[in-house]
Amino acid sequence: MDLRRQVRRLEWRVRHLVDSKVAGEYRSVFKGQGLEFAEVREYQPGDEVRTIDWNVSARMGRPFVRRHVEERELTVMLVVDRSGSTAFGTRRCFKDELAMELASVLAFAAVRNNDRVGCLLFSDGIEHALPPRKGRRHVLRMLRDLLSVQPERRETRFAPMGDQLLRLLPHRSVVFILSDFVAPDVESTLARLGRRHEVVAMAIGDPLERQLPDLGLVRLQDAETGALLEIDTGHPEVRRHYAQQRQAEQEARQALFARLGIDAVTVETAEGYVGPLLEFFRRRLRAPARRRTRPHARQGTGQPAAAPKPA
Repeated sequence: MDLRRQVRRLEWRVRHLVDSKVAGEYRSVFKGQGLEFAEVREYQPGDEVRTIDWNVSARMGRPFVRRHVEERELTVMLVVDRSGSTAFGTRRCFKDELAMELASVLAFAAVRNNDRVGCLLFSDGIEHALPPRKGRRHVLRMLRDLLSVQPERRETRFAPMGDQLLRLLPHRSVVFILSDFVAPDVESTLARLGRRHEVVAMAIGDPLERQLPDLGLVRLQDAETGALLEIDTGHPEVRRHYAQQRQAEQEARQALFARLGIDAVTVETAEGYVGPLLEFFRRRLRAPARRRTRPHARQGTGQPAAAPKPA
């Protein structure tokens, strides 16, 4: 299938979802930067008393209110991990395919609400960057880039991505990071970004990364380094140890996000993204106003190496 047709199919699929389910939730959760004065008009039954402009009302001899409108425009940056560990999946799709479709949904939700949106693809360096702009044509270009850009590197480092974002985004923005967050410098980079921007971590996973199936003796290859390892998946103790280690890593990651004051969404290839995304919006909408902390970056997170994939 040619690239243009792929872009059209992806646009049709995600725009239907955005128009029917996502756009309104997105707008409710991600507010504008403030309120802008629009006009003074005569008081009408139902207007809030606190909006009365007492100076104008005194001069005119009858009540007038000040009306404001929301400054809607936000800058949204979609950061997609394209390292080797994301080119893996055992259910409906690969992790990187899931991340790219989810990024497309967020992009259309942003422009549907008149926000500026850009994207950045990274591995252990910057694979591609598209500065934030408005409009459908810009999002279609983004979809084309998401589908066509092939990563040149396989390992993962967050620091170059963080440096690029801090240069690219001079003002406070909403930064969605779509990744499996398997890297040694996750904490320090997220802490730096969180001081300037609102960061949302969207952790992409696959069921096989949590629990090994009983396949007997198999050879596994590290998706990023290429290192080979033989493992007896038929041994119950091996499977139990693997599951415990992965569970500990997941809990450590969630604790990290909480410590840094970063909202997080977990999305898996087996389940898709619609349910977790809508639940994230609703959870944020129900939550009281949050006080953003300014965490200090720590070096050496002890993050695990990339999960091996079957050779």
